[in-house]
Amino acid sequence: MNKIKHECYVIAEAGLNHNGSIDIAKKLIDVAAVAGVDAVKFQKRTVEKLAVSSVLDADDDRFPEFGNTYRQIRAHLEFNFDEYCGLKEYAESKGLDFIVTAFDVDAVDFLEEVGVEDYKLASHSLTNIELLEYLANKGKNTILSTGMAELDEIDTAVQIFENKGTSLSLMHCVSSYPTPLNECNLNIIEVLKNRYGLPTGYSGHEIGYLPSVLSVAMGAEYVERHFTIDKSMIGFDHKISLEPDELIAMVRDIRKVKLIKGDGKKNISDSEWNTRKKYHVSIVSVDAIPEGTILTSDMITYRNPGTGIPGKFLHKLTGKRTRQNIPADVLLSYDMFY
Repeated sequence: MNKIKHECYVIAEAGLNHNGSIDIAKKLIDVAAVAGVDAVKFQKRTVEKLAVSSVLDADDDRFPEFGNTYRQIRAHLEFNFDEYCGLKEYAESKGLDFIVTAFDVDAVDFLEEVGVEDYKLASHSLTNIELLEYLANKGKNTILSTGMAELDEIDTAVQIFENKGTSLSLMHCVSSYPTPLNECNLNIIEVLKNRYGLPTGYSGHEIGYLPSVLSVAMGAEYVERHFTIDKSMIGFDHKISLEPDELIAMVRDIRKVKLIKGDGKKNISDSEWNTRKKYHVSIVSVDAIPEGTILTSDMITYRNPGTGIPGKFLHKLTGKRTRQNIPADVLLSYDMFY
């Protein structure tokens, strides 16, 4: 994964929002490239491995355009080998990393043949020990979402990857669609970082993108968000996804976070100096001071502008003798004294 370009690595999650269409999938890649994300991500399932037959073959009338059972709907949304190879090549031609979520062992094998180098594991795979071990054995960069999980379950998953020396990153995630703002719990990002010492990000499912931008200010090194061509399209994730203009705006705002956070050093900025010179106070004469007078603190006061001698340097003037007559209500300067 390309971690050089930006402080926060942004993943545009196309997911299933292509609706089984290669043309739509390529349009999504185009949108991701225009938005300036780092990677585009799709999903790969082996449909017959998703659930027991009674679930797969149950009637499902949610998306009749895709099929009439859960199996048919899921099958409609899968791409074949050549299509995946074409999508990978197309994404990389746009300068994007190509990441895929693998939902089962067979999907990993499929994606290995495609040449996928960077993997994602969904939150509900966090307790799939078989899949965790299989992917860890492959030694490929993996990002793991942590929604719906307890810390001891995350401990187990992290240990599997550490045992194999396989690169792992974590993503704080709340697996509710959409996620209410009062459940985003972005403080978990720091908890995960401190507990595991791994690169940590945020996979958001909120409406809008404010928490996603805030997560970067709170230390997220990755942000993943679903996006779509049109929220009104049929399908699983369109309604919780960002439309192109929203994705573009989110990436723009994320890229500003580093500038806004600054370097943590307390300095007076160039723009502040203009304000300081205008509104800070300087040492000013209260009344006229004759030539040859020894200056004492009761002879001065403090007034704008801040272009004279600051009050912190009064000790450099008191006890010195004036070399000229000094009018009342003027800024004092060092050359007035000896």
